[in-house]
Amino acid sequence: MFLVTGATGNVGAELVRVLAESGERVRAVSRAGRPEGLPPGVESVAGDLNRPESVRGALDGVEGLFLMPGYGGQRQILADARAAGVDRVVLLSGRSAGTGDRGNAVAGYLIEAEEAVRESGLTWASLRCTSFMSNALQLADQLRKGDTVRVPFPDAYTADIDPYDIARVAARALHSDAPAGVLELTGPEPLLPTDRVRILGEVLGRSLYAVGLSPEEARVELETGGVPKPYVDAFFSFFVDGTLDESVVLPTVEEITGRPPRTFAAWARAHADAF
Repeated sequence: MFLVTGATGNVGAELVRVLAESGERVRAVSRAGRPEGLPPGVESVAGDLNRPESVRGALDGVEGLFLMPGYGGQRQILADARAAGVDRVVLLSGRSAGTGDRGNAVAGYLIEAEEAVRESGLTWASLRCTSFMSNALQLADQLRKGDTVRVPFPDAYTADIDPYDIARVAARALHSDAPAGVLELTGPEPLLPTDRVRILGEVLGRSLYAVGLSPEEARVELETGGVPKPYVDAFFSFFVDGTLDESVVLPTVEEITGRPPRTFAAWARAHADAF
């Protein structure tokens, strides 16, 4: 039995599907705990990672745990997992954890999450991922209004990864004979935001025009859009100050799964209906 937290999120939902399709028994934890949309045979459980007691019962009979980072109950959940006989934990993390910058809001919570799994006494793997291709869904509202798309950080190359590929690696890492430790995951190609807009246009059959925002414009849009200021500062550190290089392409996905990661064009074709 595998327990997947964040089971309705970008990565968690893909992982539930990958595990279920391979015939594994899966218990899916989300705040609502609703079974709608889950593959047949998957058990749905309501749980809040900030309230460890709400997750404790779901750990019974579990071999491997997929854990989301950044929640207050993480260390207690890991202690409860060990007490319940869980063997392995796979943590969703990010490449900024490797910067060691605890003052950065994003890197800081990922560093703390990685420390917790290392100190848990469980066999662990930390999936340090680049930015998700699914972040492009944030452009959907703009695309519904017209063909001009405003993008922040227009000069920042990132090798974005499809959450499906993260899920494929996580499914492998949950097994007892799988690689452990830090696993750095990237997509297959570094792209600029304008490249992704162009590819979206080709997939959708539209002539899209990308407008790069200045740093000042990007800050205003992010903060007025509800992104907390510490996280906006973190993104500026990564993509304007250059403290994080997400343009590097690594072979980890193919080495672990036997197949190369999907391209952004393939991701866009799979999700075209969302735009």
